[in-house]
Amino acid sequence: MATARFGQTATRLFDGSVLIAGGGTDSTDYAIMGTFATAELYDPQTGKFSPTGSMQTPRGDHTATLLDDHHVLVTGGSTDSDVGDLARAELYDPQTGKFTTTGSMATIRSKATATLLNDHRVLIAGGFHPGFPPSAIDSAEIYDPQTGKFSPAGSMTTARYGCTATLLADHRVLIIGGANSSGVLASAEFYDPKTGKFSPAGSMAAARAGATATEIPGGRILIVGGYDASQLASVELWDPATGKFTATGSMKTARTGHSAAALSDGRVLIVGGYDGSKQLASAEIYDPKAGTFSSAGSMAASRVDHTATTLSNGRVLIAGGMGANDNALAQAELYQP
Repeated sequence: MATARFGQTATRLFDGSVLIAGGGTDSTDYAIMGTFATAELYDPQTGKFSPTGSMQTPRGDHTATLLDDHHVLVTGGSTDSDVGDLARAELYDPQTGKFTTTGSMATIRSKATATLLNDHRVLIAGGFHPGFPPSAIDSAEIYDPQTGKFSPAGSMTTARYGCTATLLADHRVLIIGGANSSGVLASAEFYDPKTGKFSPAGSMAAARAGATATEIPGGRILIVGGYDASQLASVELWDPATGKFTATGSMKTARTGHSAAALSDGRVLIVGGYDGSKQLASAEIYDPKAGTFSSAGSMAASRVDHTATTLSNGRVLIAGGMGANDNALAQAELYQP
């Protein structure tokens, strides 16, 4: 990339290119510092990055959601400039290559979730208000691309940040884990867009924040790693048929700050992260048929808080992150299944 960065977002656009936006060069316990407004496009045809327009606000740990009208909605995050700007959302237009402001959220939030609903709106849930100590948020908001405005979406059953959110086949959103002032959470909840309300969805066997959640064949959700008192190697599956969490095979290496990418054959690639002592270069593959993990080799660079994006050609683009010397990385790599 033109800029070394971690804590950025990576969004595959309708034309197959990948938008890399924001991120930073340094961090505190709860915020990314040295944040960027710059953005880049990766072209899988040429294998090269090129600059595109910059965001209005430098930010990392934000969300980026591809809308049905081809725009990308960017919200929240952390910054070392004016924190108040983080309530302001932005839209990236791939036709012009520019970011423009859209409506503002009612609440500034970092490490929130953003989920595109079946009715084209976007659910923004949880997160924390940037600062020390962080204050977990239980509120949620809905962005309507027709009006360009946010509106309240009720409150979650539990305030949480560093959680995951996955759109289910029945149009509900499953929100899992995370943390708040009481500690790391095992609980999960549903958001139902028909009622506009949140409700409990049971609990995992292990409390975890900073995990990944990936849909696999059968509509099941694979929840991998994360941290509680230490980094976790354990893995769980949520089954829509039973509405319950069950354990599945564990990773070979405990990790958080990793990435997960669904492959075209139904397997899931787990890449990099942090094991409690060092950044990782190793990767693993989860096979849903066997319920086990196997080694997928190692990257050229150890990295945490990077992005992994499945391309239309089936390969996975791994970009940026914090490297072994706690330096932001510009290097990108491709995984070929």
